[in-house]
Amino acid sequence: MDFKKTNAPTTTVTRNLNDLSKDTGNIYESVVVMSKRANQIAAEMKEELSKKLQEFGTNSDNLEEIFENDEQIQISRFYERLPKPTLIATQEFVDDKVYFRNPAKETQESQF
Repeated sequence: MDFKKTNAPTTTVTRNLNDLSKDTGNIYESVVVMSKRANQIAAEMKEELSKKLQEFGTNSDNLEEIFENDEQIQISRFYERLPKPTLIATQEFVDDKVYFRNPAKETQESQF
């Protein structure tokens, strides 16, 4: 996923609970879907950031040799300015870009 091209807001937005629960029929189920997606996004972002920062890492454990690298600081600041994973997940959910299913509901429907 490309986090740089997301149209998610960078600040908190008030949402209508009825709009969020229309796909699932239950606001709590919608929150679970969004939270699981936010966890996935956060893991992807952390992995991507770690890969980029690993290029600057040194193998020495000497604390006296710690120095600031401008490129490293710019990369960190860029990721800090991105929308938070919860905001990205909420925007994806509102835009119907998240696939989800409830296995418990599927088994109940198949029994009838």
